[in-house]
Amino acid sequence: MTDYYFKTLLLFILFTGISISCSEDLEPEIKPLDPEQAPVIIPDGSEGYLNEDSDFIFDQDSLHTYELIIPEANYAFLNNDPAEEEYVEASLVFRGDTISPVGVRYKGSIGAFVNCLSNTDWSNPSGRKTCTKLSMKVKINWGEREEKFYKLKKLQFHSMNNDPSQFRERLGYHLFKEMDIPTPRCVHARLVINGEFNGLFALVEQVDGRFAKYHFDDDDGNIYKEKWPLDDTGNPFPSEQYIAALKTNEENADVQIIKSFAQSLSTSSPEQISDVIEEYMDIPEIMSYCVIDRMIRHEDGPLHWYCNDDGCESHNFYWYEEPNNKKLHLIPWDLDNAFENIIQNFNPVTPIADEWGETRNNCKPFFFGLFLTEQKSAACDPLTAGWASNLQEYQSLQNTFKTGPFAKNKIDPLIDKWTEQIMDATVEAKNLHGDALSITRWENRKTELIEQIDFAREN
Repeated sequence: MTDYYFKTLLLFILFTGISISCSEDLEPEIKPLDPEQAPVIIPDGSEGYLNEDSDFIFDQDSLHTYELIIPEANYAFLNNDPAEEEYVEASLVFRGDTISPVGVRYKGSIGAFVNCLSNTDWSNPSGRKTCTKLSMKVKINWGEREEKFYKLKKLQFHSMNNDPSQFRERLGYHLFKEMDIPTPRCVHARLVINGEFNGLFALVEQVDGRFAKYHFDDDDGNIYKEKWPLDDTGNPFPSEQYIAALKTNEENADVQIIKSFAQSLSTSSPEQISDVIEEYMDIPEIMSYCVIDRMIRHEDGPLHWYCNDDGCESHNFYWYEEPNNKKLHLIPWDLDNAFENIIQNFNPVTPIADEWGETRNNCKPFFFGLFLTEQKSAACDPLTAGWASNLQEYQSLQNTFKTGPFAKNKIDPLIDKWTEQIMDATVEAKNLHGDALSITRWENRKTELIEQIDFAREN
C-alpha cells in the first residue's frame, strides 16, 4: 500500500489496537550481550517434561501455570525495548521442574506493540514496555540443550491484548481441527514472571519440525512460512524464494515438490486445474479449510491478497509438504482477527471485498474499506480459483460444518466450559494490574463473538 494509506492505517491502529501480523516468528539474530546468566541445571531423567508428550501441555481440560525466572538485568534488558525481539537467558519452572537455561524474548509486530511501548513513533515500534503483558516466546533448545520440553522445542504465549473475547484463536484452531485439518493446538495458560502473575495467555503450538512429527506420519517434510506457490501474476517463484521461506530442512533444502506444483498450476488451463489440485492436495481437507476460513472470516489470512508498490501477496499461513506422499497441506495461522467481520466490517483494514470465488476490477488491484487499503481478488490466483470451482464439495462440507462443529449446541457449551476454566485467572489479572481486561468488557466481547457466530451460521 502507499505511504499515505500505510500511515493512515497505523493511525487507526494507534487508537483502536487492531493487530497487523507480520512474519513475527522469524528467529531474530541473537546479539552478544553481557547480562546475568541463568543457572545450568542438568536433568536426571526423572523429570515429567522428559517423560510425557505434548498432549499433556495442550490438554483442553487443564489450565496450566508456567513460571519464568528472568535475572534482573536480563528482564530489564527485555523491557527496555521489547520490539527488538532479542533473546535473553532465563529459567522455566513447570510442575516443580526447573528447565534452565532457556531463551526468552518478546514477540509480535506493529499491532502487538502499539500502545504498549514508550516511544511515540508508533510506525516504528520501540522504547520501553508500558503494558503489563506482551506476547512471549520461550526457546527450550537454547544453546546446546538437546532435551525437549514435553517433546517441544519452543513455547509461544500470545497476549490476546487485541482480543478482549479471549477466545478467537483457541476457538478458531479448534474448528479447523474438528474438520480434520492439520492445525496448531491451542489452550489458555497462566504466566508468572519472577513471582508475579503476569496474566492469561493463549499458548499456541509452534509450527516447526515438532509440529510435523505430531500431526503427520510422513513427518520429515518441508514447512514453508507465508510463501504461496504462485506469485500475483500466476507464475512460480525462483527456487531461492521457496528456500528462504523454509522453517525445516533449511540446510538440505529441496523445494522440488512445491516448485513442480507451482509449475503445473501455471501451465494448466482452468479445466485442468482441478486435476492438478487433486494430485497434490487432499480435496476434502483443503475444501474444509476454505469453508471454515470463510465462515469465521479469517480476513487477515491467505485469502486476503494485500497490495503495495511491490505487488500483491497474502500472509498468515504455513504449508506442510509430505516428502513421500508428495501432498501439500495449508496450515492456518494467526487467528486473533477472525470472527470480526461477519455481521459487518468491524475491522476497516482486513475485510475481503469479494464473495467466495468472485473477482473484480479485471483482476487488477483495487482500493476497499474505510481506509481504502489496496487488495486483489483472491480468485484471480489459479489455485484459489480452482478451489472455488469445486462448488458442490464446498456446499456439502459447509453443511457438514454448520451442523457439526459450528452448531450452536456445540459452540455455546464449549465457550461456557472455557469461560469457567479461565474466569479465576481473568479476575486475578484484573485485581493485580490496572491495564488488565475487565470482566464487564470480557463478557460483552464474548456476547459479541457468539452473536457473530450465530449470524454466520444462519446467513
